[in-house]
Amino acid sequence: MRVLLVEDDEVLGDALNQSLINAGYAVDWAKDGRYADHALHDQVYDAVVLDLGLPIMDGLTVLLRLRQRKIEIPVLILSARDGLDDRIKALDIGADDYLTKPFKLRELEARLRALIRRANSNTSNFINAGALILNTSERIISANGKMIVLSKREFGVLELLMLRNGRVVSKEALIENLYNWSEEVSTNAIEVYIFRVRKKLEPYNIRINNISGLGYMLENPPLETAKNE
Repeated sequence: MRVLLVEDDEVLGDALNQSLINAGYAVDWAKDGRYADHALHDQVYDAVVLDLGLPIMDGLTVLLRLRQRKIEIPVLILSARDGLDDRIKALDIGADDYLTKPFKLRELEARLRALIRRANSNTSNFINAGALILNTSERIISANGKMIVLSKREFGVLELLMLRNGRVVSKEALIENLYNWSEEVSTNAIEVYIFRVRKKLEPYNIRINNISGLGYMLENPPLETAKNE
């Protein structure tokens, strides 16, 4: 999952950036509102963590411009403004949640997970795809009750395929979700991760199909037909 973090405070921004990376997100960090607005024009994100008190362009303007473009990605507001009117204004403009400073990093991560779940039409911490179960809060994927050991990138690949189960996921979508804008990556790297994930899913009779010219799609049998190890 790819997140845009918009925070001008270096200390807080660095802490948030590292916390989100540790939680498994690919993070782009914008330090002023205009830069964030440009990023939201040019890139695709699963969620935005947006401070209000930003230089050059304030957070409410960034949010307003985003919603005027009919982009519906979830936005979590961060602000030292804790007045009722401030919260109402942000929510009316199109914020999905509002967290006042100071806050606990664990709470921010939990709220962000909830927003991304809702955006993907999931109300539970658990996402099922045949024999596969993804625990979004613990960042664990299991099959038939057995945990599948995955690297960070492998986890990201399988997570996106599970979230879009039954739909084709392009290589470009995988790149956008797995890497931030400072990382260079080729489609060959995606092919390597797909190969590794396929090998780890073989014992459970779960396949990742290559849809020629389009991308990849998860194919999973009903739970009872999965092979035993």
